[in-house]
Amino acid sequence: MTRSLPALLLLSCTLLPFAAAQVQVSQAQVAQAKVPAAPISQPAPKPIISPVPKPSPAPKPATPAIKPALPELAPLPAVPKAAAPLVPFSAALTPTATPLPLAKLPTDPLYPQQWNLNAINMAAGWAVTGGQAITVAVLDTGYINDPELAGRLVNGYDFVSDAGRSGDGDGRDYDASGVGQFNYHGEGVANIIAAAHDNQGMAGINPVARILAVRVAGEDGLIAPQDLIDGLRWAAGLRVSGAPSNTRPAKVINLSLYADFIALSGCDARIQKAVDEVTAKGVLIVAGAANDAADAGGYSPAGCRGVLTVAATNRTGRRASYSNYGASVALSAPGGEPNDPLVFSSVAGEQRRNGTSFAAPQVAGVASLVMSLNPKLTPAQITSLLERTAKPFAFGCDANPARTCGAGLLDAGAALRAAQLESRQR
Repeated sequence: MTRSLPALLLLSCTLLPFAAAQVQVSQAQVAQAKVPAAPISQPAPKPIISPVPKPSPAPKPATPAIKPALPELAPLPAVPKAAAPLVPFSAALTPTATPLPLAKLPTDPLYPQQWNLNAINMAAGWAVTGGQAITVAVLDTGYINDPELAGRLVNGYDFVSDAGRSGDGDGRDYDASGVGQFNYHGEGVANIIAAAHDNQGMAGINPVARILAVRVAGEDGLIAPQDLIDGLRWAAGLRVSGAPSNTRPAKVINLSLYADFIALSGCDARIQKAVDEVTAKGVLIVAGAANDAADAGGYSPAGCRGVLTVAATNRTGRRASYSNYGASVALSAPGGEPNDPLVFSSVAGEQRRNGTSFAAPQVAGVASLVMSLNPKLTPAQITSLLERTAKPFAFGCDANPARTCGAGLLDAGAALRAAQLESRQR
């Protein structure tokens, strides 16, 4: 069977009321209360990537007809855009020579409310390392020019090939900025990974990581399989016909999404081939398990071999009510519940949301810290390290023992201590 709801929206669920309230639902939550729509704000100025000549446009594959976005998924209210500078794509990386521990805990105003960071033992992780400028690609709705990522946000490429769904008047192009009512999704994912510790907003897991924004989701929140495949390959530095060469490939790729327009019957063979090519390059792929309270093995990429798939837990450490589960899940991280979500900052204001969309980037952020300590680890070795250092579920993650959630709950402190020890022994 195929889906009618956007894949991105099924990875990020309902949020609680706040100043800029919005409701986002999974297939199991379609009947939630409606929020009036408001116009989206004017996008930030579009950066120009002058060093790379623009190639001839790639042929645009035909996309099956889709249903319009649900009226329950209203756009955020219009707000002024922040003027955080984007890093030119050709800018040189400037990582610190040696990752250093954080001298103190973040003082960002939302940090005391980020209960998920306490759940994953993040303070103990920061005592080992404060991070390094590892590049993490966020394949999502595109970037929003957010001050939390000032000087570390890289405009990648827009791989949405269907001009009818792109929302920017054309198909693939050099502008990876988010368009439309769901453009906050990629912003939230990126901030969870890498928001600065700067006494403003929230605290990111690796506050010096560099975010490579790659747009693969249309204005409707849907992802065409070929767009996802090409975005994956390009983010890892592999050649994609019609796109510029990526001279700054990522070491970690976060996928808080899954492919639309295909059956939920297992990993799509075309996507599996792309995953194999990317992991062979030494790039770790982290994906959300999805929010249908179903077996994640039917989804692409969550059900693909070589992907680190993440389920969501609630504040009690049990499987969140919406989270997918099963043998393809490697481990879990907090995703919250509709009545007890996660908090993160946005240019649109403080947001409270739940979903595996926001569990996965916690794992991606910790994985980037692991790489900063031991850059020679392979994707399989990083996955193994995170699994064996996870906090086991004392009585399982679910009352139904068949609904498994991987090796346990992400433990940043244990993972980074193990990475540091192993790097010294090599």
